[in-house]
Amino acid sequence: MRHYEAMYIVDADTPDEVLDGIIVKYSKVVSEAGGEVVEAGKWDKGRRPLAYEIGKRREGMYLLMQFTSNSDVPKELDRIFKINDEIVRHIIVRQDPDEE
Repeated sequence: MRHYEAMYIVDADTPDEVLDGIIVKYSKVVSEAGGEVVEAGKWDKGRRPLAYEIGKRREGMYLLMQFTSNSDVPKELDRIFKINDEIVRHIIVRQDPDEE
């Protein structure tokens, strides 16, 4: 099992109840595919201005998920992030456990 980190940005005006649902939805994708979510929630810095305007949005809410899984889970998560309109941008990176 490898360690991964997924950061994804949603619209900054999304209510907290909806954010909680989004976090649960993507955590469920990882766990149903055989991975284990270590931590998921709002990034410490949360709402931030975007480097450039994306779809007439100037700010975004940053969400962070750390998980362990085999190499198929990040591919599936990436595919799902790409087809959902609620995700503005995303990135999934493999973490080296020695650097933590």
